[in-house]
Amino acid sequence: MSRKTIEDYKYTGDTKFDIKGFKTDDTGELLDRSEAVDEFVHNLLKINKLQQKLYAERKEGVIFVFQAMDAAGKDGVIRTVFNTLSPHGVKEFCFKVPSAEEASHDYLWRFWQALPARGNISIFNRSYYEDVLIGRVHELWKKQVRPDRLQGIDIIEQRYEQIKEYEKYLFNTGTRVVKIFLNVSKDEQARRFISRIDEERKNWKVSSGDIKERNYWDSYMDAFETMVNKTSTKNNPWYVVPADKKWYARLTVSRIVLKTLEEIDPKWPKVDEADFETVQEFRKELMASLGGTYEEADKPLPEFANPGIIAAQIVENEERSKIVAKKKRRKESGFAAVEKLLKDKPVISGLDEIVEAVANAGENYGNAE
Repeated sequence: MSRKTIEDYKYTGDTKFDIKGFKTDDTGELLDRSEAVDEFVHNLLKINKLQQKLYAERKEGVIFVFQAMDAAGKDGVIRTVFNTLSPHGVKEFCFKVPSAEEASHDYLWRFWQALPARGNISIFNRSYYEDVLIGRVHELWKKQVRPDRLQGIDIIEQRYEQIKEYEKYLFNTGTRVVKIFLNVSKDEQARRFISRIDEERKNWKVSSGDIKERNYWDSYMDAFETMVNKTSTKNNPWYVVPADKKWYARLTVSRIVLKTLEEIDPKWPKVDEADFETVQEFRKELMASLGGTYEEADKPLPEFANPGIIAAQIVENEERSKIVAKKKRRKESGFAAVEKLLKDKPVISGLDEIVEAVANAGENYGNAE
Protein backbone atom coordinates (compact mmCIF):
# COMPACT_ATOMS: atom_id res chain seq x y z
CA MET A 1 0.00 0.00 0.00
CA SER A 2 1.42 3.42 -0.97
CA ARG A 3 2.04 6.01 1.72
CA LYS A 4 -0.68 8.62 2.07
CA THR A 5 0.57 12.21 2.09
CA ILE A 6 -1.16 15.36 3.24
CA GLU A 7 -1.63 16.24 -0.43
CA ASP A 8 -4.29 13.51 -0.53
CA TYR A 9 -6.34 15.53 1.95
CA LYS A 10 -5.54 19.00 0.61
CA TYR A 11 -8.03 21.19 -1.26
CA THR A 12 -6.89 24.32 -3.08
CA GLY A 13 -9.93 24.94 -5.24
CA ASP A 14 -8.66 22.84 -8.15
CA THR A 15 -10.66 19.75 -7.17
CA LYS A 16 -14.08 19.34 -5.62
CA PHE A 17 -14.52 17.92 -2.14
CA ASP A 18 -17.19 15.20 -1.99
CA ILE A 19 -18.04 14.61 1.65
CA LYS A 20 -20.13 11.49 0.94
CA GLY A 21 -17.23 9.83 -0.84
CA PHE A 22 -14.70 10.71 1.86
CA LYS A 23 -13.46 7.88 4.11
CA THR A 24 -13.56 9.18 7.68
CA ASP A 25 -11.93 5.96 8.96
CA ASP A 26 -9.01 6.14 6.53
CA THR A 27 -5.58 5.40 8.03
CA GLY A 28 -3.53 5.56 4.87
CA GLU A 29 -0.88 2.87 4.71
CA LEU A 30 -0.83 2.39 8.49
CA LEU A 31 -2.56 -0.55 10.15
CA ASP A 32 -2.63 0.70 13.74
CA ARG A 33 -1.36 3.47 15.96
CA SER A 34 1.80 1.63 16.98
CA GLU A 35 3.07 2.24 13.44
CA ALA A 36 2.48 5.98 13.78
CA VAL A 37 4.26 6.66 17.08
CA ASP A 38 7.82 7.10 15.82
CA GLU A 39 6.86 9.47 13.03
CA PHE A 40 4.55 11.45 15.31
CA VAL A 41 7.31 11.97 17.88
CA HIS A 42 9.85 12.98 15.24
CA ASN A 43 7.34 15.39 13.70
CA LEU A 44 6.81 17.09 17.06
CA LEU A 45 10.54 17.56 17.60
CA LYS A 46 10.98 19.01 14.10
CA ILE A 47 7.96 21.30 14.60
CA ASN A 48 9.45 22.54 17.86
CA LYS A 49 12.77 23.50 16.24
CA LEU A 50 11.08 25.23 13.31
CA GLN A 51 8.75 27.17 15.62
CA GLN A 52 11.75 28.47 17.57
CA LYS A 53 13.24 29.78 14.31
CA LEU A 54 9.86 31.22 13.24
CA TYR A 55 9.64 33.15 16.51
CA ALA A 56 13.23 34.36 16.33
CA GLU A 57 13.03 35.42 12.67
CA ARG A 58 9.70 37.26 13.11
CA LYS A 59 8.89 37.46 9.40
CA GLU A 60 5.63 35.56 9.10
CA GLY A 61 2.67 34.66 11.28
CA VAL A 62 0.56 31.51 10.98
CA ILE A 63 -3.06 30.73 11.86
CA PHE A 64 -4.17 27.13 12.15
CA VAL A 65 -7.96 26.99 11.92
CA PHE A 66 -9.78 23.93 13.27
CA GLN A 67 -13.39 23.17 12.37
CA ALA A 68 -15.34 19.99 13.08
CA MET A 69 -18.52 18.47 14.40
CA ASP A 70 -18.70 17.94 18.16
CA ALA A 71 -16.53 15.07 19.49
CA ALA A 72 -14.35 15.02 16.36
CA GLY A 73 -11.25 15.49 18.52
CA LYS A 74 -10.24 19.14 18.05
CA ASP A 75 -9.09 19.64 21.63
CA GLY A 76 -7.08 16.41 21.67
CA VAL A 77 -5.37 17.22 18.37
CA ILE A 78 -4.48 20.75 19.48
CA ARG A 79 -3.24 19.54 22.85
CA THR A 80 -1.00 16.76 21.53
CA VAL A 81 0.39 18.45 18.40
CA PHE A 82 1.06 21.91 19.82
CA ASN A 83 1.88 21.03 23.44
CA THR A 84 5.63 20.91 22.81
CA LEU A 85 5.81 24.46 21.50
CA SER A 86 6.88 27.52 23.44
CA PRO A 87 3.83 29.20 25.01
CA HIS A 88 5.16 32.71 24.34
CA GLY A 89 5.05 32.08 20.59
CA VAL A 90 1.77 30.16 20.37
CA LYS A 91 -1.71 31.08 21.53
CA GLU A 92 -5.00 29.21 21.26
CA PHE A 93 -8.31 31.01 20.87
CA CYS A 94 -11.54 29.13 21.57
CA PHE A 95 -14.37 30.99 19.88
CA LYS A 96 -17.74 30.41 21.51
CA VAL A 97 -21.08 32.14 20.97
CA PRO A 98 -20.37 35.87 20.38
CA SER A 99 -20.75 38.14 23.39
CA ALA A 100 -23.11 41.12 23.26
CA GLU A 101 -20.19 43.41 22.39
CA GLU A 102 -18.90 41.05 19.70
CA ALA A 103 -22.36 40.65 18.20
CA SER A 104 -22.67 44.45 17.92
CA HIS A 105 -19.81 44.46 15.41
CA ASP A 106 -19.36 42.71 12.06
CA TYR A 107 -18.78 38.95 12.32
CA LEU A 108 -15.05 39.20 11.57
CA TRP A 109 -14.35 41.89 14.18
CA ARG A 110 -13.44 39.61 17.07
CA PHE A 111 -11.00 37.64 14.92
CA TRP A 112 -8.87 40.67 14.13
CA GLN A 113 -8.00 40.77 17.83
CA ALA A 114 -6.61 37.23 17.65
CA LEU A 115 -4.30 37.62 14.65
CA PRO A 116 -0.73 36.52 15.40
CA ALA A 117 2.20 38.93 15.41
CA ARG A 118 4.97 38.07 12.97
CA GLY A 119 6.80 35.01 14.24
CA ASN A 120 3.80 33.80 16.22
CA ILE A 121 1.21 31.06 15.75
CA SER A 122 -2.49 31.48 16.53
CA ILE A 123 -4.71 28.43 16.86
CA PHE A 124 -8.38 29.05 16.16
CA ASN A 125 -10.49 26.40 17.90
CA ARG A 126 -13.56 27.16 15.78
CA SER A 127 -13.51 30.41 13.83
CA TYR A 128 -15.36 32.80 11.53
CA TYR A 129 -16.34 29.70 9.56
CA GLU A 130 -19.03 29.11 12.19
CA ASP A 131 -20.97 31.83 10.37
CA VAL A 132 -21.24 29.62 7.27
CA LEU A 133 -21.76 26.42 9.28
CA ILE A 134 -24.10 26.79 12.27
CA GLY A 135 -25.02 30.22 10.92
CA ARG A 136 -26.12 28.63 7.66
CA VAL A 137 -27.80 25.54 9.16
CA HIS A 138 -29.88 27.57 11.64
CA GLU A 139 -30.14 30.71 9.50
CA LEU A 140 -28.76 32.83 12.33
CA TRP A 141 -28.09 35.70 9.94
CA LYS A 142 -31.84 36.38 9.88
CA LYS A 143 -31.65 37.49 13.53
CA GLN A 144 -28.67 39.79 12.98
CA VAL A 145 -29.23 43.52 12.61
CA ARG A 146 -28.45 44.78 9.09
CA PRO A 147 -28.96 48.03 7.19
CA ASP A 148 -31.98 48.19 4.92
CA ARG A 149 -29.69 48.32 1.87
CA LEU A 150 -28.47 44.79 2.68
CA GLN A 151 -31.92 43.25 2.81
CA GLY A 152 -32.57 40.63 0.13
CA ILE A 153 -28.86 39.79 -0.29
CA ASP A 154 -27.73 36.15 -0.04
CA ILE A 155 -25.74 36.65 3.16
CA ILE A 156 -24.08 33.20 3.20
CA GLU A 157 -22.84 33.46 -0.40
CA GLN A 158 -21.56 36.92 0.39
CA ARG A 159 -19.65 35.62 3.40
CA TYR A 160 -17.85 32.94 1.42
CA GLU A 161 -16.42 35.72 -0.75
CA GLN A 162 -15.69 37.97 2.24
CA ILE A 163 -13.79 35.16 3.96
CA LYS A 164 -11.73 34.44 0.86
CA GLU A 165 -10.84 38.13 0.56
CA TYR A 166 -10.04 38.33 4.28
CA GLU A 167 -7.66 35.37 4.04
CA LYS A 168 -6.14 36.72 0.82
CA TYR A 169 -5.44 40.00 2.61
CA LEU A 170 -3.84 38.17 5.54
CA PHE A 171 -1.61 36.09 3.26
CA ASN A 172 -0.50 39.13 1.28
CA THR A 173 0.40 41.00 4.48
CA GLY A 174 2.43 38.19 6.05
CA THR A 175 0.02 35.77 7.74
CA ARG A 176 -0.73 32.28 6.46
CA VAL A 177 -4.09 30.68 7.17
CA VAL A 178 -4.04 26.87 7.24
CA LYS A 179 -7.51 25.38 7.64
CA ILE A 180 -8.15 21.90 9.01
CA PHE A 181 -11.52 20.14 8.97
CA LEU A 182 -11.54 17.06 11.21
CA ASN A 183 -14.12 14.90 9.45
CA VAL A 184 -15.73 12.38 11.81
CA SER A 185 -18.55 9.97 10.94
CA LYS A 186 -21.95 10.10 12.57
CA ASP A 187 -21.51 6.61 14.04
CA GLU A 188 -18.12 7.45 15.53
CA GLN A 189 -19.53 10.63 17.03
CA ALA A 190 -22.26 8.53 18.66
CA ARG A 191 -19.67 6.16 20.13
CA ARG A 192 -17.70 9.07 21.56
CA PHE A 193 -20.80 10.66 23.06
CA ILE A 194 -21.66 7.33 24.74
CA SER A 195 -18.11 7.11 26.09
CA ARG A 196 -18.42 10.62 27.54
CA ILE A 197 -21.74 9.77 29.15
CA ASP A 198 -20.39 6.52 30.64
CA GLU A 199 -17.22 8.14 32.03
CA GLU A 200 -18.10 10.45 34.91
CA ARG A 201 -15.15 12.79 34.50
CA LYS A 202 -16.22 13.46 30.90
CA ASN A 203 -19.93 14.01 31.55
CA TRP A 204 -19.48 17.77 31.34
CA LYS A 205 -18.50 17.42 27.67
CA VAL A 206 -22.01 16.36 26.64
CA SER A 207 -24.96 18.73 26.60
CA SER A 208 -28.54 18.68 25.39
CA GLY A 209 -27.42 21.00 22.61
CA ASP A 210 -25.05 18.32 21.28
CA ILE A 211 -27.93 15.86 21.05
CA LYS A 212 -30.14 18.36 19.22
CA GLU A 213 -27.42 19.22 16.71
CA ARG A 214 -27.19 15.58 15.60
CA ASN A 215 -30.67 16.01 14.13
CA TYR A 216 -29.14 18.45 11.64
CA TRP A 217 -26.29 16.12 10.61
CA ASP A 218 -27.10 16.09 6.88
CA SER A 219 -27.43 19.87 6.80
CA TYR A 220 -24.06 20.23 8.51
CA MET A 221 -22.41 17.83 6.08
CA ASP A 222 -23.72 19.89 3.18
CA ALA A 223 -22.48 23.07 4.89
CA PHE A 224 -18.99 21.61 5.46
CA GLU A 225 -18.76 20.39 1.86
CA THR A 226 -19.80 23.78 0.49
CA MET A 227 -17.46 25.61 2.91
CA VAL A 228 -14.43 23.65 1.65
CA ASN A 229 -15.36 24.06 -2.02
CA LYS A 230 -16.18 27.76 -1.74
CA THR A 231 -13.18 28.90 0.32
CA SER A 232 -10.25 26.67 -0.69
CA THR A 233 -7.39 28.52 -2.36
CA LYS A 234 -3.80 27.71 -3.25
CA ASN A 235 -2.37 30.05 -0.62
CA ASN A 236 -4.94 29.26 2.08
CA PRO A 237 -5.97 25.61 1.52
CA TRP A 238 -8.35 23.37 3.39
CA TYR A 239 -7.15 20.01 4.71
CA VAL A 240 -9.91 17.47 5.30
CA VAL A 241 -8.55 15.00 7.86
CA PRO A 242 -10.12 11.57 8.54
CA ALA A 243 -11.01 11.75 12.25
CA ASP A 244 -12.56 8.39 13.16
CA LYS A 245 -9.15 7.16 14.35
CA LYS A 246 -7.78 9.72 16.79
CA TRP A 247 -4.19 8.57 16.40
CA TYR A 248 -4.30 8.99 12.62
CA ALA A 249 -5.93 12.41 12.85
CA ARG A 250 -3.18 13.57 15.20
CA LEU A 251 -0.44 12.16 13.00
CA THR A 252 -1.94 13.79 9.91
CA VAL A 253 -2.26 17.18 11.60
CA SER A 254 1.37 16.93 12.75
CA ARG A 255 2.30 16.33 9.11
CA ILE A 256 0.32 19.41 8.04
CA VAL A 257 1.88 21.66 10.69
CA LEU A 258 5.37 20.38 9.88
CA LYS A 259 4.87 20.86 6.14
CA THR A 260 3.58 24.41 6.68
CA LEU A 261 6.62 25.41 8.75
CA GLU A 262 8.99 23.71 6.31
CA GLU A 263 7.47 25.75 3.47
CA ILE A 264 8.02 28.95 5.45
CA ASP A 265 11.59 27.75 6.05
CA PRO A 266 12.46 30.15 8.89
CA LYS A 267 16.12 30.89 9.63
CA TRP A 268 17.98 31.97 12.72
CA PRO A 269 18.52 35.76 12.40
CA LYS A 270 22.04 36.82 11.46
CA VAL A 271 23.77 39.60 13.37
CA ASP A 272 25.13 42.33 11.10
CA GLU A 273 28.85 43.10 11.12
CA ALA A 274 28.63 46.22 13.30
CA ASP A 275 26.54 44.46 15.95
CA PHE A 276 28.87 41.45 15.80
CA GLU A 277 31.88 43.66 16.58
CA THR A 278 29.95 45.26 19.45
CA VAL A 279 29.08 41.92 21.06
CA GLN A 280 32.67 40.74 20.66
CA GLU A 281 33.82 43.79 22.64
CA PHE A 282 31.14 43.02 25.19
CA ARG A 283 32.47 39.47 25.41
CA LYS A 284 35.93 40.81 26.28
CA GLU A 285 34.41 42.87 29.09
CA LEU A 286 32.54 39.83 30.40
CA MET A 287 35.71 37.73 30.30
CA ALA A 288 37.56 40.42 32.26
CA SER A 289 34.79 40.46 34.87
CA LEU A 290 35.39 36.71 35.34
CA GLY A 291 39.12 37.24 35.86
CA GLY A 292 40.03 36.02 32.39
CA THR A 293 38.84 32.48 33.03
CA TYR A 294 35.76 30.93 31.49
CA GLU A 295 33.70 27.94 32.45
CA GLU A 296 30.77 26.91 30.28
CA ALA A 297 27.48 28.40 31.45
CA ASP A 298 24.87 26.18 33.04
CA LYS A 299 22.70 24.58 30.38
CA PRO A 300 19.19 23.11 30.69
CA LEU A 301 19.24 19.42 31.47
CA PRO A 302 17.78 17.20 28.72
CA GLU A 303 15.22 15.72 31.07
CA PHE A 304 13.80 19.20 31.65
CA ALA A 305 13.44 19.99 27.94
CA ASN A 306 9.71 20.01 27.28
CA PRO A 307 9.76 18.42 23.79
CA GLY A 308 11.93 15.56 25.02
CA ILE A 309 9.66 14.91 27.97
CA ILE A 310 6.53 14.96 25.86
CA ALA A 311 8.07 12.69 23.25
CA ALA A 312 9.27 10.28 25.91
CA GLN A 313 5.84 10.26 27.53
CA ILE A 314 4.17 9.48 24.23
CA VAL A 315 6.48 6.56 23.57
CA GLU A 316 6.18 5.35 27.16
CA ASN A 317 2.39 5.53 27.09
CA GLU A 318 2.24 3.68 23.79
CA GLU A 319 4.54 0.94 25.07
CA ARG A 320 2.58 0.66 28.31
CA SER A 321 -0.66 0.31 26.35
CA LYS A 322 0.84 -2.47 24.24
CA ILE A 323 2.11 -4.32 27.33
CA VAL A 324 -1.27 -4.04 29.08
CA ALA A 325 -3.09 -5.26 25.96
CA LYS A 326 -0.64 -8.15 25.58
CA LYS A 327 -1.11 -9.23 29.20
CA LYS A 328 -4.86 -9.03 28.78
CA ARG A 329 -4.78 -11.23 25.69
CA ARG A 330 -2.48 -13.72 27.42
CA LYS A 331 -4.79 -13.82 30.43
CA GLU A 332 -7.82 -14.36 28.19
CA SER A 333 -6.01 -17.17 26.37
CA GLY A 334 -5.42 -18.85 29.73
CA PHE A 335 -9.09 -18.61 30.64
CA ALA A 336 -10.02 -20.02 27.24
CA ALA A 337 -7.59 -22.94 27.74
CA VAL A 338 -9.12 -23.82 31.13
CA GLU A 339 -12.62 -23.54 29.71
CA LYS A 340 -11.70 -25.89 26.86
CA LEU A 341 -10.06 -28.32 29.29
CA LEU A 342 -13.23 -28.47 31.39
CA LYS A 343 -15.33 -29.17 28.30
CA ASP A 344 -13.00 -31.89 27.08
CA LYS A 345 -12.51 -33.47 30.52
CA PRO A 346 -15.42 -33.00 32.92
CA VAL A 347 -13.34 -34.72 35.60
CA ILE A 348 -9.83 -33.30 36.21
CA SER A 349 -7.37 -35.52 38.01
CA GLY A 350 -5.29 -32.72 39.48
CA LEU A 351 -4.08 -29.12 39.38
CA ASP A 352 -1.17 -30.11 37.12
CA GLU A 353 -3.54 -30.55 34.19
CA ILE A 354 -4.81 -26.96 34.55
CA VAL A 355 -1.29 -25.56 34.90
CA GLU A 356 -0.16 -27.48 31.82
CA ALA A 357 -3.16 -26.25 29.78
CA VAL A 358 -2.50 -22.60 30.72
CA ALA A 359 1.22 -22.98 30.00
CA ASN A 360 0.53 -24.46 26.58
CA ALA A 361 -1.89 -21.62 25.84
CA GLY A 362 0.82 -19.12 26.78
CA GLU A 363 3.33 -20.83 24.47
CA ASN A 364 0.86 -20.90 21.60
CA TYR A 365 0.01 -17.24 22.25
CA GLY A 366 3.70 -16.35 22.15
CA ASN A 367 4.22 -18.24 18.88
CA ALA A 368 1.20 -16.53 17.37
CA GLU A 369 2.61 -13.16 18.27
